[in-house]
Amino acid sequence: MKLSMLLWMTSLMPQPVANQACLATTVYLEARSQPTVGQMAVAEVAMRRRERGQWGNTVCEVVMAPHQFATTTTPGSFEITNVEAFHKAWEIAGRMIHVWQLPASQRSVLVPRADHFATVAVAPAWSRNKPSITIGDHTFYAVN
Repeated sequence: MKLSMLLWMTSLMPQPVANQACLATTVYLEARSQPTVGQMAVAEVAMRRRERGQWGNTVCEVVMAPHQFATTTTPGSFEITNVEAFHKAWEIAGRMIHVWQLPASQRSVLVPRADHFATVAVAPAWSRNKPSITIGDHTFYAVN
């Protein structure tokens, strides 16, 4: 399925399903080749941003904010072809949405306070002197 079609479909879905689809798509695009913990950390960043109201109030708004996640930087013609990886991303998205419905004191977090990430090959200017944790091919930062 083309990325543009999947993202368009989220506009027709009920909110809980749309949020899971948007988060799963983000996990797939950003971290499908990463270990499960790395995929969960990517989802955690998006959920933390949603909770803080940064870049939107729904998961879909957050992950589709311009230039923030791969959902907006990947061409719409990109084909989501790895069904197994998307299924895993879907399960992780559902699990992370459930975790973020819990009170903050009951959540198990992987990347405390992290609200940004980048691949280890890149060191963005905003990452200097920020607390970070590296998982797989991504470094997670507490920027805000």
